[in-house]
Amino acid sequence: MARGGYDLADVGTRFIALVIDTIIVGVIGGIVGVVLGNTGTGGIVGFLVGIGYQWYFLTQNNGQTPGKRLMGIRVIKVSGEPLTAVDVIVRYVGYFINSFLLMLGWIWAIFDANNQGLHDKLAGTYVVRA
Repeated sequence: MARGGYDLADVGTRFIALVIDTIIVGVIGGIVGVVLGNTGTGGIVGFLVGIGYQWYFLTQNNGQTPGKRLMGIRVIKVSGEPLTAVDVIVRYVGYFINSFLLMLGWIWAIFDANNQGLHDKLAGTYVVRA
């Protein structure tokens, strides 16, 4: 149970939501890359699409991306305040840090008392049941 009485989302549910969102962002990024006609900037385009996707859904849609909505979870700030653009960007950059650290940032969530990955710790967020 997270501070504020929220029911924390389990790591398995979070993982499935992440896979769903990653597929959606990959498809959108691929379409944008084709439209721009420049596959050489794919990494930058994909990163920007990912930030835009996360920003829109987490700040404008009650902390739920499509994957999180399908899995019945959402992201909240530890303080209970609404997520800001800075929170979302820090959290998304944290995804890359998690992976760069040999996936340890993701694995951390399995053992953390609040199921927080490194990206959640950096952004001050919890993932809870919606």
